[in-house]
Amino acid sequence: MGRRVNMDSLGLFVLLIPTFSHWTAASSADEISWSYSGIAGQSEWSEYFPDCGGSSQSPVDVITTQTKYDTSLVPVTPLGYSQHGNQPFSMHNNGHTVIVELPEWMGLGGLPWFFTAVQLHLHWGNGGPGRGGSEHTINGRSSDAELHVVHYNAELYPNMSAAMTQRDGLAVLGILIETGEETNPGFNNILNYMSRIRHADQRAFIPAFDVQSLLPQDLGRYYRYNGSLTTPPCYQSVIWTVFHERVQISKAQLLKMEMMLYSSKIQEVDRMLLQDNFRITQPLNHRVIFASFSAESGRELSSGEVTAIVIGVMCGCVGVAVIIRFIVKTIRTKETEKSQEKNTDLVLTITSKAERNERKEELSPSPQTEP
Repeated sequence: MGRRVNMDSLGLFVLLIPTFSHWTAASSADEISWSYSGIAGQSEWSEYFPDCGGSSQSPVDVITTQTKYDTSLVPVTPLGYSQHGNQPFSMHNNGHTVIVELPEWMGLGGLPWFFTAVQLHLHWGNGGPGRGGSEHTINGRSSDAELHVVHYNAELYPNMSAAMTQRDGLAVLGILIETGEETNPGFNNILNYMSRIRHADQRAFIPAFDVQSLLPQDLGRYYRYNGSLTTPPCYQSVIWTVFHERVQISKAQLLKMEMMLYSSKIQEVDRMLLQDNFRITQPLNHRVIFASFSAESGRELSSGEVTAIVIGVMCGCVGVAVIIRFIVKTIRTKETEKSQEKNTDLVLTITSKAERNERKEELSPSPQTEP
């Protein structure tokens, strides 16, 4: 009897081994500590997260001359973005970025399905303006930072977890950020409160705000392609919309973004600034990037093209100045010649009159003297 019990226990243990192994693998995958550089940096992501080595990864470099104009792409429509209500937003530092969770009534129209908003987050560099920090690039050119607004397909899937593994599960807005002279009030709704979550795993509530104030004015011109999450597990489930128009923030705002947060936890002795949290661009692998506008009307100019245009304008101005000077000189020459002709005619006229008078005097008889 005891032997039978032992055999049954052994059989149950054998049956549980696959389940236990699966649970252990899942747990270890969840606990994998990845980073953007170093031992578990992005070049090694695919070893721990197979999808990161897929053929439809993001971000990508958008080469505008190779995009395909699609007349069916309508302007993106934010729904409820400005209706933030009185409930505060939850913001946290996950060790990789700052995340602001969005209420479920916010959504996105203008796509094949209705997408519900989930969260927004930022990517940046470490060197200030002009050093790069965005994930997507346009014609090889980086921006100083990038904002992502994440949504899931609420028509086909019940929640974010179910949608994020499906090819049509997510829709993300990509907003490229550059620095300018003026402060952007919309981004202060996030940046002014980041001091509350300086360390990884810290959370805080912040006042609700108009999320649409973070978006560019022109929502009709954008690039669309199928890609992935830009962080592990890199599921290839994202319909990307990268806006052509860039948003501007001030240099002080960019500096706050780059210097405020730590990727380390508060109890860790060695504090590590959270910087360079952007993934490098991935191969396009024959994917097509569609544009909602014609390539010529929104084409990015290279530095060489800009230089050529400037030189052309300068040469044109010089040419116009030379032509104007030639015309003025010609007019003055003609006026001088006309003036000289008039003076010559006047002299000839006076001379002719004088000659006629002299002839008259010679022809007239001289008076005779009486004796």
